Amino acid sequence: MNYEVIEKLVHGLIQEVGEDPAREGLKKTPHRVAKAYEFLTQGYRKDIKEVLNGAVFNEKYDEMVIVKDIDFYSMCEHHLLPFYGKVHIAYIPDGKIVGLSKIPRIVDVFARRLQVQERMTQEIGATLEEYLIPRGVAVVVEAYHMCMMMRGVQKQNSITTTSAMHGIFKEDARTRAEFLDLISQKTI
Repeated sequence: MNYEVIEKLVHGLIQEVGEDPAREGLKKTPHRVAKAYEFLTQGYRKDIKEVLNGAVFNEKYDEMVIVKDIDFYSMCEHHLLPFYGKVHIAYIPDGKIVGLSKIPRIVDVFARRLQVQERMTQEIGATLEEYLIPRGVAVVVEAYHMCMMMRGVQKQNSITTTSAMHGIFKEDARTRAEFLDLISQKTI
């Protein structure tokens, strides 16, 4: 990222909203915003193969694997405001498993981009399907959107839920229901 370009843009934005970019509290804001956006958009600079780092293993396990309540933070591409929440992921292996820590890392790759929740949900599911070739993948994302809470309709307690079901999760209602039941339970 070119910090200088972003800093100039933020400096101009500060002026356009009616503030003085030379004011003490705002002097370093353009640089801080540039650094923040570098972090918040790091998903563009990540490669899934590098994230997985060889942590896909041959294993004869064939039951559901669930990682739930994965916190994520993203930026709405329509308003450049945050949306955040939880991701719940399941897959049923067909000869390959992945290191459990890699699942939240995959979530972060897609969350750390300018996003819409619907696409992010699909990207996570499609990536797991591509690299694991499982019997099925299920992804549910629950999120609060600041673009709905702070502006627009101003509905502070609304939650948006999206899902992506692949393979057996899409084809078999019982498998899908088991996943949805398990992610709704508070176990710890």
